[in-house]
Amino acid sequence: MIYAHLEIGVAIFFVLSGFLLFRPWVRAAAGDSAPPNLIRYARHRVRRIVPGYVVTVLAVFALYTVFTPGPNPGQTWYGLLRYLTFTQIYTDDYLITLLHTGLSQMWSLAVEVSFYVVLPVLAYVLLRNQWRPRRALTALAALAAITPLWLFVVSTTQVLPNSAGMWLPAHIAWFAGGMALAVLEATGARCHAAAAIGLAIVLYLVVSTPVALAPMTKSLMYMAIATLTVAPVALGRGGRLLSSRPMVWLGEISYEIFLLHVPIMAVTMSLVLRWPLFTGSLPGLIAATLALTIPAAWALHRRTVSRRPTPAAQATAPTAPGHGVTPSPSGRG
Repeated sequence: MIYAHLEIGVAIFFVLSGFLLFRPWVRAAAGDSAPPNLIRYARHRVRRIVPGYVVTVLAVFALYTVFTPGPNPGQTWYGLLRYLTFTQIYTDDYLITLLHTGLSQMWSLAVEVSFYVVLPVLAYVLLRNQWRPRRALTALAALAAITPLWLFVVSTTQVLPNSAGMWLPAHIAWFAGGMALAVLEATGARCHAAAAIGLAIVLYLVVSTPVALAPMTKSLMYMAIATLTVAPVALGRGGRLLSSRPMVWLGEISYEIFLLHVPIMAVTMSLVLRWPLFTGSLPGLIAATLALTIPAAWALHRRTVSRRPTPAAQATAPTAPGHGVTPSPSGRG
């Protein structure tokens, strides 16, 4: 049950994304800087996300024309179009119509892209009047409440497609957790790291029991765990470990690691380790996959990312599920 909830990494990176991307709007509302330029914001999102993503999708679709470990409904020309446009999750019966086994992690990037689109609107609604942190936090709590309501509708009615449980409303609470941290940071709030991480561990153990089987309960507990995990960094001015060169370097290529780890894991398991499905050692598979993924991620990063990003680009580097960055004291890794 402990391993079964490692998916919480998605929640952690959504919290990171909410914190880092909402932060410039919060600072502008608090009077510390000018509001973000929307054209520059959009350009930086596209420049950081799209090149590596397109290269990866095309490469994986090409690979899976000769590498066929099992059924793969997304491996079609139509599937390629949907993946290239980040729209693969907007369908009914996603698992049997558009899931690509070499790109299964990309559902979270489709959610992340939808968050990029709505974030300026959310920032305007939440911060449009004078700086009132308490009101902003209350509004973020209301925003987070959308997630359990959405999941209740998805799980108990036929109003929405069954794949709607993957859409942004089903995860907006996780982003809201990070956005709340951005507001708290602007107020000067600080976090006791040991207490936050200790509580996060306790909640993770609880969520690994049958207590959290309901989707609504699990989602809210994931939000709490992820927010507590990120809080010491967001509210504690970083740390020596996170600011070290190896961690900063891994943070820079973490998006590319996210893009590549699933197809490399599939190839590693099938062709390198030759383990049948659902067999072998999970730690061993993770170690072997990372050993192959990190060099490939570095190469992809070198090919698709500008080697000299502007300060504005550094201030809005992406953090999506599974492809976050290590925040530095300046807010980016």
